[in-house]
Amino acid sequence: MKFEEFKKIIPLIQEFSLEKLDSHQKMEPEFRRKLLKNPRDYSDITPKKAAVLMLVFPKNEEAHIVLIVRKKSPDVHSSQMAFPGGKHEEADDNYDETALRETFEEIGVHQYRVHLVRQFSEVYIPVSNFLVYPFLGIAKIEPAFSICPDEVESIVEIPLKMVLDNQYLTTVRIDTSYAQEVDVPAFKFGPYVVWGATAMMLRELKDTIEDLIP
Repeated sequence: MKFEEFKKIIPLIQEFSLEKLDSHQKMEPEFRRKLLKNPRDYSDITPKKAAVLMLVFPKNEEAHIVLIVRKKSPDVHSSQMAFPGGKHEEADDNYDETALRETFEEIGVHQYRVHLVRQFSEVYIPVSNFLVYPFLGIAKIEPAFSICPDEVESIVEIPLKMVLDNQYLTTVRIDTSYAQEVDVPAFKFGPYVVWGATAMMLRELKDTIEDLIP
C-alpha cells in the first residue's frame, strides 16, 4: 500500500466506528478467552495502564508499520513482538502522551515527528494485568530509528501491504506463560511471529483499513 494512498483514508479512519470485539476475537488465543468472561468489564480487576503506538511511515514510497522485538528478560513478555510503548506514568497527562514518550524512549522517534490519528480499542492482558491503549500515528518522513538496548532487541519494519494480505495470517504452536505448546492465531512475517495482544491490535487496524479502501 502506497503511503500517499494510506494518507488519503486517514480522515475516514478518524471517523470510523471501531468493531473492537470482532477484530480482537479473530486473533484471541483460546486460553485467553476462557480467562475473561466479560472482556469489557475491568471493574473487579484494577489493571495497570499502558499505551502503545502503531506508527505508520513511508519507506520507498510504501507505507510501513514498525514493531519491536523485546529484550530477553525474566518478564512474561520477554522476546515477544510488540508495538513500541509502555507503562503509564503519573507525569503523563494522558495515554497518548504515554505512547509518544515510550516510543521516543524505545526507538528514538520524537513526538514532534508523529501525527496522532486516533485511539484504537484497548486490550486487557491478563498475565501481566495491564490494560493497554493503542494509538495510530503517522510520520510523514521515514524515521531514523535508535533503539534503547536495555528494552529493545531489534526493530522490524513491516510493509502495510503485508499486514493487509491474508497469506500472512496463520496459526502457530508456541510456549506461553499460561501453557506449553498451545496453538494461537498469529501474523507471521518471515521469521517474525506476532500473536496475543499485539496481534489483536494489528488485526483491528487491518480490518479498519480494509473496510475503508475501495
